Amino acid sequence: VTCVEVVEAYVERIKEVNPLINAVVKDRFEEALQEARQVDKLLSEGPGDDYLEEKFPLLGVPITVKEAFSLHGMPNTSGLVNRRNVIATSDATVVSRLKQAGAIPLGVTNCSELCMWYESSNRVYGRTNNPYDLQRIVGGSSGGEGGVLAAACSVIGVGSDIGGSIRMPAFFNGVFGHKPTTGVVPNDGQFPNARGVRTSFLCTGPMCRYAEDLEPMLRVMAGPGVNKLKLNEKVSLEKIKFHCMDHDGGSIFVSPVDKEILQAQKKVVEHLEGELGVQVQRVAIHKMKYSFQIWSAMMSSKDSDGQEAQLFTDLLGDHGKPVWPLWELMKWLVGMSSHTLPAIALGLTEKLMKLNPGGNAKLVSMGKSLQEEMEALLGPDGVLLYPSHPTIAPRHHSPICMPFNFAYTAIFNVLGLPVTQCPLGLSSEGLPLGIQLVAASYNDHLTLAVARYLEKAFGGWVLPGKV
Repeated sequence: VTCVEVVEAYVERIKEVNPLINAVVKDRFEEALQEARQVDKLLSEGPGDDYLEEKFPLLGVPITVKEAFSLHGMPNTSGLVNRRNVIATSDATVVSRLKQAGAIPLGVTNCSELCMWYESSNRVYGRTNNPYDLQRIVGGSSGGEGGVLAAACSVIGVGSDIGGSIRMPAFFNGVFGHKPTTGVVPNDGQFPNARGVRTSFLCTGPMCRYAEDLEPMLRVMAGPGVNKLKLNEKVSLEKIKFHCMDHDGGSIFVSPVDKEILQAQKKVVEHLEGELGVQVQRVAIHKMKYSFQIWSAMMSSKDSDGQEAQLFTDLLGDHGKPVWPLWELMKWLVGMSSHTLPAIALGLTEKLMKLNPGGNAKLVSMGKSLQEEMEALLGPDGVLLYPSHPTIAPRHHSPICMPFNFAYTAIFNVLGLPVTQCPLGLSSEGLPLGIQLVAASYNDHLTLAVARYLEKAFGGWVLPGKV
């Protein structure tokens, strides 16, 4: 098939399903078709497949990009009404690398307001719906990306993750997502970008329907940073030391883990033990019970130079007047705020975090000791199986009732560990199940290899509406 035919097929698919899911918030179909024609011209001139494969590993591959990233000529609002007229005049580093590798962006996808909530809904673009059930959330903040991939509207996509923003959407939408080891893939060119201590927690990474696409995409996105990883090392699955934890130990802030998620994880354990002949070690890491508190404290701590973390309230005022969260709440109650309730709530709670500096310092030190414990447990050849989220894709608005459930993913951001989100088929209600695969720093190759294996064993991505 020609590249034009491929791009046309995806454009048609987006036109067909986007009115239902509202995932692509601005398209660039004309430019994409023009770029596809250039690819076909290049192929007809025939400089040789080997040359092309090396120079353009993603030649002609249709991609989508989270709207929080700069993509030249596309909006870059991050769902903030005051930024409605902001158009990117350049490409984010990862977007530029993917384009240079030959990928063709089809458009940008929805996210939560300022990328700090796990439902992708905002006052600029509205709400994105889960392709498996339109009454359910796609997750956040890379939720548009998760939905667009699940609905087969794009081949691969760009996401970012500071508390699970790649992995939650990948889980709720039954696709693959990878949060790389911290500091491997550049975060430049996204809004909001991390400052101070948060630069160690924010990760940019690949999302896709097929596990085998994670690694080539990661190589391109990481650029020279890929040398920190061991992606050329052959992985022998039988030699991996597998560990398994069913839940966080019972945090009072977080829902209990859903029965079907536990069953899916149990099946993975049984499969690994039965087929690979490995022994999966059950572990109970006590500090995981405080995942939410540790993440919150570390997110608001000072960096080594004593620089304070940027206030979310300041970000809310970008391109506009300063925002007073309490006043915004009053306005919201009468339908007059241009902000979402989760954003207002976060603005209010960050003020409370400042009231207990002693407690925060204790939690930061607990986080550091948990990091040492995890690195020691996993070592050079360990992989931890851990739930992606306590519940299957919730209904719209219900995350407000359990706002801290993202702790299952967030803890690994502050620990800096690589995590691959892997789908495991569908629940009894036809909604995606999945699991997080965690390794020690710079051992991304282990989780990627296990994801490829589990895709074969459990079927990977399932087309929505197929059942």
